[in-house]
Amino acid sequence: MSIAKPLKKLVSAVILDLDGTLLHTDGIVSDVLKAFVVKYGKQWDGRETQKILGRTPLEAAAAVVEDYELPCSTDDFLTQFTPLLYDQWCKIKVLPGANRLIKHLSGHNVPMALASNSPRENIESKISYQQGWMGSFSVIIGGDEVRTGKPSPEIFLEAAKRLNVKPSSCLVIEDSLPGVTAGKAAGMEVVAVPSIPKSHLYTEADEVINSLLDLQPELWGLPPFEDWMEGALPIEPWHIGGPVVKGFGRGSKVLGIPTANLSTKGYSALLSEHPSGVYFGWAGLSSQGLYKMVMSIGWNPYFNNTEKTIEPWLLHEFDGDFYGEELRLVIVGYIRPEANFSSLESLIAKIHEDRRIAERVLDIPMYSQYRDDPYLKGSSL
Repeated sequence: MSIAKPLKKLVSAVILDLDGTLLHTDGIVSDVLKAFVVKYGKQWDGRETQKILGRTPLEAAAAVVEDYELPCSTDDFLTQFTPLLYDQWCKIKVLPGANRLIKHLSGHNVPMALASNSPRENIESKISYQQGWMGSFSVIIGGDEVRTGKPSPEIFLEAAKRLNVKPSSCLVIEDSLPGVTAGKAAGMEVVAVPSIPKSHLYTEADEVINSLLDLQPELWGLPPFEDWMEGALPIEPWHIGGPVVKGFGRGSKVLGIPTANLSTKGYSALLSEHPSGVYFGWAGLSSQGLYKMVMSIGWNPYFNNTEKTIEPWLLHEFDGDFYGEELRLVIVGYIRPEANFSSLESLIAKIHEDRRIAERVLDIPMYSQYRDDPYLKGSSL
C-alpha cells in the first residue's frame, strides 16, 4: 500500500522559467558558441556554462567575452551572436515532461506564468514553435520588462501581480541558481530542476527534482498527474543503438546483472536531452531477436561515474557475451530518477524491483505495441 506524502504547502498558481526548464536551449547555445568563438581562434569548452545559466543576455555575453578574452565589446558580441541564435530557435527541443506539465496545469485551469530573463520578443518567438504553449500562459514576462533580472525577485513579483495572486501562493519551477534565488527572494515556493548535475548547490530550493517527469503537483495542493500506471510512466518513444561495448566490469561481477553497454560516443546531444534515471522498452539484437529491456542512464552515483552512461539490461538469459553485436533500443517508459544507495545490497534490490516493473508493464498494449517498431529490426529512423 502506498503512503501519501505530506502536503508541502498549498499554492494556487505556477510560474515557470523557460530556457533549461521547459526548453533544451543550452544545447543550441553551446553549439552556436562553439562555431562563434572559432573565428577568434578560441575553442568553446563549456567552462562558462554555469556562469551563463539563468543570466540575462547581457550578463551572459559579458562572461563569455571576458573569460575567452574575445577582441570585441559585449555589445558587439550580442550584435553578431544574437542573429545566429535566432536562426536555431526552430530546432530547440522540448525537455521531457514539459508538454505533459503544461497540458496538465492548463487542463485543470491552474493559472500559469512564464517568466524568463530573455527579452519578451525572444520568449514569444521560441514558444511559437510549440503547439498550444502561447495560449496556455495567462502571463508572459521577459527580462526587458523589469528593471533587474534574476536573481532579483522583481520578475517573479511582477508575474504574481499580473496573475493577481499573492507571491506566497505561487510555485516557481526553475533550473538555474539565479532563478532559485529570485523565487525565494520573492517569498515563493521553489522547485529546482537542475540543468547541471550538481543538485547539492540548490540548497535554497524547497524541493530539488531530477526532471519534470518527477514533479508531484499534489505535494503543493495542485491536481495530481493520473498517467502513472503500476510504477511506470509512458513517455514519447525515442531510439538509440550501436555495437555492444565492454563496460566497467561491474554488471556481472559486482551486481550479478549482465548489462549490454552502449558507447556514448556520438550521443552526447541525445543524452543531454534526457534526464538521468531508469527507463524501459524493447531491445533488438541483430542476430538474436527482440527482448524486454530495462536501462539506466546517468552517472550511477554509487559507483561515482565521471561520465553519463547508457547501461541496458536485456531481460533474458543468454548463453554467452555478444560484444560488438548491433543493439537497437526503443525507450517507451520511465520508472524513477537516478539515486544513490547506502549499500550495494540496497542498490541490487532496487535494480531487481525495476526489472519486475519493466517485465510486467511491457505486456500492457500501450507498451507492447513497440515490439513492432521497425528500428528494432534494422530500419533507419
